[in-house]
Amino acid sequence: MVQLTVATLNTRGMPLRSQLSARYAAIGALFEASDVDVVNFQEVLTYYHLRQLLQAMPSYRHASYRRSLAGPAGGLLTLSRTALASPEYRRFPLPPAAHAVGLPRLSRRLAHLKGVLLTRLPQLTIANTHLLANRDGDWSEANRYYRLHQDQLAALAQVLAALNQPTIVSGDFNIARTSPLFTSFLHTTGLLDPFAPSCPPTFHASYLSPHQTPHCIDFLLATPPVTATATRLTFT
Repeated sequence: MVQLTVATLNTRGMPLRSQLSARYAAIGALFEASDVDVVNFQEVLTYYHLRQLLQAMPSYRHASYRRSLAGPAGGLLTLSRTALASPEYRRFPLPPAAHAVGLPRLSRRLAHLKGVLLTRLPQLTIANTHLLANRDGDWSEANRYYRLHQDQLAALAQVLAALNQPTIVSGDFNIARTSPLFTSFLHTTGLLDPFAPSCPPTFHASYLSPHQTPHCIDFLLATPPVTATATRLTFT
């Protein structure tokens, strides 16, 4: 039996004015002193910030990402203390025009930059993903982001269905655990949620508007026969 400790973290997920360099140093210091074997990062958007993480986490000697013009494709990076196979990056398809009606122009542009990074270990695949942010904080079927998120989850499910070994799927899904989108995704993929039946909020309330409620929007999921012996929330 292989035991592995896996973590996921959106390295930004906050206003652009935030002090990213200091934040990255703190992130690196925490994981470097931890027992975590593999970390899936999202929003590592530039090679400058990639270098910062690599320098702050020297024991994570294996880096998995797909190169793009500015930085890791999709902002996705997987760091590991054990050897990794060559990564594979799958970009989500361009959403149909009808599914982007009413969305901000920036959201429409960013949607096609999202995807999933696949990293293979000898007996396991690590999938790292980041879906488009829902700026409304509403995941009901009437919301303008609903159909686009549905498309991205369907694309992710299709990628996972083609894998031929047990998989851990994690990342910033930007959908609430209580939403029908998440429930349907679990049903379609057969993924297990080790944090069930409850999951603490993974987005700090201080970065939300006064009328919004913090939710669990970041997930660590697994296909059978992978099981979790313990779960915990870091950076509370």
